[in-house]
Formats: sequence, structure tokens, C-alpha cells
Amino acid sequence: MASRKSTDNKSFLRLCLSAQRTKIIAVLMFSIFINLLMLAVPLYLMQIFNRVIPSQSVDTLIFLTILVFASLTTLAFLEAMRRLVFSHIGSWLATRLGGFVLSGSIVRSVSQGSPSSSQGLGDLSTIRRLFSGSSLFPILDLPWTPIFMLVLFLLHPIIGMITLTGALILLLIAIYNEFSNRNISSLADEASKISGRYSSSVLRNSDVIEAMGMRGNVIGTWDKYHERKIELQSQLATRSNRIASYAKFIRMMLQVAVIGTAAYLVLKHELTAGGLIASMLLMRRAVAPMDQAINSWKVVVKGRKAFKNVGKRVNLAPELNSTPSLALPSGYLSVKNISYTYPKRSKATLRNLTLKIHPGEIVGITGKTAVGKSTLARLLVGLAEPDSGYVKFDGTNLTLWEKEDIGPLIGYLPQDNELFSGTIEANIARMGEIDDEAVIEAARLAGVHEMIMQFPQGYKTETGEGGAYFSGGQRQRIALARAIFNSPKLIVLDEPDANLDSDGMTALFRVVDEMHQRGAIVIFISHQEKVLEIAHRVLLIDKGTISSHSKDKEIQAIRNQSMVVDDISVVKIENKKN
Repeated sequence: MASRKSTDNKSFLRLCLSAQRTKIIAVLMFSIFINLLMLAVPLYLMQIFNRVIPSQSVDTLIFLTILVFASLTTLAFLEAMRRLVFSHIGSWLATRLGGFVLSGSIVRSVSQGSPSSSQGLGDLSTIRRLFSGSSLFPILDLPWTPIFMLVLFLLHPIIGMITLTGALILLLIAIYNEFSNRNISSLADEASKISGRYSSSVLRNSDVIEAMGMRGNVIGTWDKYHERKIELQSQLATRSNRIASYAKFIRMMLQVAVIGTAAYLVLKHELTAGGLIASMLLMRRAVAPMDQAINSWKVVVKGRKAFKNVGKRVNLAPELNSTPSLALPSGYLSVKNISYTYPKRSKATLRNLTLKIHPGEIVGITGKTAVGKSTLARLLVGLAEPDSGYVKFDGTNLTLWEKEDIGPLIGYLPQDNELFSGTIEANIARMGEIDDEAVIEAARLAGVHEMIMQFPQGYKTETGEGGAYFSGGQRQRIALARAIFNSPKLIVLDEPDANLDSDGMTALFRVVDEMHQRGAIVIFISHQEKVLEIAHRVLLIDKGTISSHSKDKEIQAIRNQSMVVDDISVVKIENKKN
């Protein structure tokens, strides 16, 4: 990712474009000379018909041919340079903004409480393709249409008026194309995203689908999304093709009208034969930008949307905000009257919840399904901000710290833990600089060192996408090692006992005990009685709030729920007086 900048993130995308001002000006200058050089061939033909042929001058023909050859060579060079510079601008923007877009997408995903798509990076690729292609060139050439019109009027006013009328009709068609297809284009894009997201979800859950015979059902559902996408895209293609056909008809009729009129004027001795040929070529060049804009307008519109979406993602990137550094915490965690409601939900998940946890304290959280336990865990590590109240670490609001600063002091194990594509050691080291000693210490503490050493490549073993090369229990224990890497001060574990066998459970208790001995705050969520026994306090979450702090009562509540608990060994931890 690019280095941190202190700037107004609302204008950061504009600043990036401003940084390419010199190249953009160069492209505009190239466009000026390109359009001027486009006059070379019409003028060459006029001179041949009007001067060379009547005078039978070979020397003049050779001179004009050399001159037009040099002009066309320069034109080709400038055209290639214009494409090259634009391609470099697109690549530079993609490189410069990529890290910020991904960072903003991460923030957006966290704020929504659900995985976010990679649409931001897709939009960045759209911008790069927009600059790398030729869709912008008609827009750059459009301001030069009046110049060609003026030359046509100078040849003859009637030819100028015919060309102007045809150009205006093509312009109106281009405008109609934009406004008539805008709504259906948005619907088609949204349908395509829905279909893509669903197919990705199907592939991620292929094992479940195949094992339970769900293939026909999910394919049937996907067919509905896919058919909707195809239907909208077909409607859009039909409209676009119809408009393109109208534009082609107008252009061909315009050619006939200009050639026929010019021929009539030649017969009337109001125009030369060279003027006839020049009129045809100049008319084509005058209307070309509008004709090409109709074909490339969809790409330009997508590029405009991509710029808007990329700007939103960039605005969310924390790296663009300069905030004063705060002293890193090492003390108590306090929660005061926090309430939280998920977007698009009317009922609060948590309401007026208050608690205080001291260093070295172990707190268990339990309760029925969907009462807000995982939501509380997210709030405690700063993944979400409460609607009211606060979560403070050492008396300072947790959200005031930069994530890059406070993150190493926090260990978090979510319910759905996945590993990143890479090696085991890179995952344990949180994808940062690898300290072999710290990685091995975390792995030993989590009880996965021996397991890792059984792999042929040891800590260099690749995890696969999402940790696909390992079982659920292996992934969870490696993720646990990642959570305790470099001995964080606050450790929040959301159902860490899931997917673990007896050896894994013993390792989990050893982790909790060791972190407790090192003075860390350890908070875990569990439904198992023997797991909750290791806590100093157990919080029962009920209807979005804490019913009580009594350990014995909450464990009794677990017993009353008749939960099945494996007979496992438990590391006894004496209660710590606060």
C-alpha cells in the first residue's frame, strides 16, 4: 500500500489526477496536432485535382507526396504517443489507488458487519481499461469538429450546412442513447453483481451442496438470477444495436447527401473536383467523434461510475487521515451503556450494556443464539462503533487509535476464521514481517508446533485459499496462534472451542492460562460448562444486555439448558481479585 498521506481524502482522487496534469496536457496537445494533421489528406487530394493534374507538374506531385507522407508519419507517431501516455496514466492510477481502495473496502466490510465484494478493485480495473483503450479519444476529438465544419463551410456553405445538420442528428442520437439506456444499464449491472455473488457463494459451499444433494436447488436459484441478468443485458444490447443502426444509416445517408451535393456543385462550376473529394473526407472526420461516441459511450459511462465508486472507497481509507499518536494502552477495559443496532434492523442487538475488566482477568460470555454475543466481541475489539455509550481502553475510546497502532495489541479469533493465502508462518505473523522466534512461540503456546513440523515444508507450508488445505480444527488452532502472536494485551475469542478435539481444548486452556499470567485481558464466548469454569467471571447475555455477572448462576444456566459437553480436561485457574 502507498505510504500514509495527510490530506483531505475527499479530494485525494482529484489530487491524483492533478499529479498527472503534465501528461494530460501532453495528451491534449497531441490531440491538437493530430486533428490538424488530419487535414493533410483532404488538402493533398485537393491540390492534386486542382493543381497537379491541370499543370501536369511531376515536381509538385513529388513535393506534395513527400509532405503528406511526413505529415502522416507524424500523425501516426502522435497517435501512438497519445495511447501510450493514457495507458501509463491508467496504470499509475491503478497502482497509486489500489492499496487505498482495498483499505477502504476493508473498512466498508467491517462497518457493514459482513464481507464486502471486491467491486472497488474491479472499478479500479475499469478505470485502467478506460485509459488503456480508445473510448476517450472521441471525447478529446469532439471539440475539433467545429474546425472541420469551418473548412467545409469555406469549401461551400451548402456542404457545410448538410454536414452540420447530420452532425447535430448524430449528437442527438448519442444523447438519447445515454438517457434511454441509463436505467436499464444500472439494472443490468446490479443483476450481474447479484448473479456473481450467488455463484461465488455456491462455489465456496460446494462441499455442503454436494453432500446434502442441494445441487439442483442451488442451480435452479442461480438460473433465476442468471436469466434475469441475461434478459436485462439482452434488452440493453437490443437498444444499443438499434441506436447504432440508426446512427449508421444517418452517417451513410449523410455521405450520399454530401457527395451528391458536391457533384451537383461541380457540374454547376461552384466546386472543383478536388473540393468534392475533400468534402467527403472532411465530412467523415467531422462526424466521426459523435459516431464513435455512440459506440464507446457505454464504456465511458462505466468509467464514470467507476471513478465515483473508487472515490467512495478511497474516502474510507484510514491511511488518508492524519491523527495524533496516542500512548498505547496496557490497563483495564471499560464499557459504558453501549447500544448497537445493525443497519436495516429496527430492534437493537445490544442495549445499555456496561462492564469493566481489569488486566489479567478472564471473562466468559454465554447466552442463547443471536442474543448479541458476537456483536459484543466486535465492539470490544473496535470493529464497530456503538450507537451510544463507549468502549474504552485505559480510559481512551478504542476507536481513536489507528488500527495499525492498536491492532498488534489485540488478539481476535472470530467464529468464521479463515487463513490467508500464503504460508503458515506468514499467517501466524499476521502477514507482516516474520519473526521466527515469535512465530514459533505462538505456535507452541497454541499447541500447533508439532502439527506444523509434521508437514514436509513445516512453517513454509502453503495454506491454500482460505486455509483450504487444512481441517477446520487445524485452521482454528493456527488462527489461535495468530491471535496470540507477540502477546497482545486484549484477547477476544469467539467460540474458540468449536472444531477442537481434546488436545486442541487442552491447548486452548493453556493459552488462556498463559495470557492471564502475562496480564492480558482474555474474553471468550462459549456454551460449554467446563470451558466457562476457567473464567473468573461469566456474563450471561439475554435480550441484548447482561443478566448478571455471577459465575455459578451462569454455569447452572448452562446445565439447565441440557447442553452436551465432552468430558475434557480443564486447566484450573484461581479467581483473581480485582
